[in-house]
Amino acid sequence: MAGREDWWYDEAAGPLVRPYAMVRGRTRPLRPELHLVTQVRAMPSPADPDALSVEHMEIMELCRRPLSVAEVAAYLDVPLVVVKVLLSDLIQRGDVVIRDPSRVPQVPDRNLLQAVLDGVRGI
Repeated sequence: MAGREDWWYDEAAGPLVRPYAMVRGRTRPLRPELHLVTQVRAMPSPADPDALSVEHMEIMELCRRPLSVAEVAAYLDVPLVVVKVLLSDLIQRGDVVIRDPSRVPQVPDRNLLQAVLDGVRGI
């Protein structure tokens, strides 16, 4: 039988801290543009590291190199919506930057692409 200090952990289920506790009951991210493929990169140093939760610091550590939102959720092993809420906090603070690779500003001209291809073939 587990001691009183182990009340928060269940052998079969793991930690009993619910995801909503990590985000203080918030269920929607402030940044709706966060998609599965959105790339996240941490800034070199957080503005005020003492104000960050453990989960925020884990994200900052993970995102030293660019990762997608889906990858961050997988590495932390928490639901996607929790990661989006935590990332929204970090974006608002200026601690991470995002880039959505699925939103290409303009598709290159077909003639230009053909000219490049012809040039490469000519080499």
